[in-house]
Amino acid sequence: MAIAYLCLGSNLGEREKNLAQALTLLSQKAKLGKISSIYETEPAGYKEQPLFLNMVCQVATNLNPQELLSLAKAIESKMGRTPSFPNAPRPIDIDILFYDSKIIKTKDLTIPHPRLTDRAFVLVPLAEIAPELVHPELGKSITELASNVEGYNGVRRWSCMK
Repeated sequence: MAIAYLCLGSNLGEREKNLAQALTLLSQKAKLGKISSIYETEPAGYKEQPLFLNMVCQVATNLNPQELLSLAKAIESKMGRTPSFPNAPRPIDIDILFYDSKIIKTKDLTIPHPRLTDRAFVLVPLAEIAPELVHPELGKSITELASNVEGYNGVRRWSCMK
């Protein structure tokens, strides 16, 4: 089984319930491992929208990276996400951050996630559950990346998943 790390975010509807529902749906096709606390963060890119709740989870899966992406997109669709402009408000967003130590660059999938090193809302919860995980392209630990990311102080712990 492969080990993948996913970032989940929600800023529409009942944000915390959306995250919980996404985890439940993920658990039907992959084995959930470590799950971070939930963090409230400012939106990235498009600023005129509600605050986000973000979290990171580890999954063990027999799905290949493309199948995992398809699962993520299917869950987003099932939960009401519709195509829109980049960084638009959404009930759920699921991004694949890492898939084992693979480096994948295709038209519709890039792993490691290309913007994770710039996103405190990803690195802070990821450092909580996988501090020693090493970025396969940069050779740096998640703790090291998180300690140097802009916006670190804007990531506020919301709660722990029960």
